[in-house]
Amino acid sequence: MFYKILVALDNSGRSQYIFEQALYLAKASEAEMMLLHVLSPLEDPYINPIFLQPETIYPTLHTETINQYMQAWDELKQDRLDWMRSLTQTAVNAGVKTEFTQTVGDAGRIICELALSWPADLIIVGRRGRTGISEVFLGSISNYVLHHAHCSVLTIQGLSSPIVPNTENTQVTST
Repeated sequence: MFYKILVALDNSGRSQYIFEQALYLAKASEAEMMLLHVLSPLEDPYINPIFLQPETIYPTLHTETINQYMQAWDELKQDRLDWMRSLTQTAVNAGVKTEFTQTVGDAGRIICELALSWPADLIIVGRRGRTGISEVFLGSISNYVLHHAHCSVLTIQGLSSPIVPNTENTQVTST
């Protein structure tokens, strides 16, 4: 039985499905949920100001670029907070005690730290399906959480296409 479920969401296409699965499990086990979103300037779709080069001839252009970046970053943070509030309200309306938090940093580490301090007895996290070289260079949050979490971890691959039998060449005979 689970009593406190930490749900890590990244606002990808799979996030709604992961949220729905977590909500179903929380309702079934009468658990409370903590929704977590980690902003990471090192991952898509975030623009990283580290890669912006200062202009030596026109320093004000660089300042304008940084200001535009900061404005876009603030808008992104607010957009994600609104999204988290919406999911939290959906869960509360479904009868599940739910709270949320959003932070900036290394997602895997933050998920494990919050799970320990909250204290969660289950972490639900999505899986992007990275393997091989892309996992080595880009990392795998779900893999990190699986190996460092103090509690159980449920990874959700995301939506998969249902298997529909091919009935084109099937013949029905009656006897």
